Amino acid sequence: MAELTMTRRNLIAGTAAAAGVAVLFNLQGRAGATTAPPGPFKVSYTPAQWRARLSPAAYYVLREEGTERAGTSPLLNEHRVGTFVCAGCALPLFSSTTKFDSGTGWPSFWAPLPKAIGTTTDRSFGMERTAVWCTRCGGHQGHVFDDGPKPTGLRYCINGVALNFVPKA
Repeated sequence: MAELTMTRRNLIAGTAAAAGVAVLFNLQGRAGATTAPPGPFKVSYTPAQWRARLSPAAYYVLREEGTERAGTSPLLNEHRVGTFVCAGCALPLFSSTTKFDSGTGWPSFWAPLPKAIGTTTDRSFGMERTAVWCTRCGGHQGHVFDDGPKPTGLRYCINGVALNFVPKA
């Protein structure tokens, strides 16, 4: 009988522990668990207005903090001289001179343009990262990591759908 009670007690304790882990992961591990960028922003629209202005993929990334599938952005192979701008508000974010091939499947840059990018802590998917967003519209761009090339050692890993490219005239 003691064996059965111990087994039942272990089963109940194990179930409770698993439920607690599931709740914790759901709270911290869901997409969109980023600390929201401070607002209000110079460019601001209602969700319906953003949806009308953006493609579904751009809306998902810029407004819902989504991530495009690796290797899908045409901007991966953009090598002309110019500027990468926010797809939400056209703020210049990155110079083509700072773009590099990180091998990750997303456009990567070692530095943003001055005052173009803000950062917040992102605790989604059970890890802590630094999210980057446009300072004009608050649009989610991607993340920054400390494994980039010199001179900064940073890798701004940016969703291509969150950007547009403007070639130098």
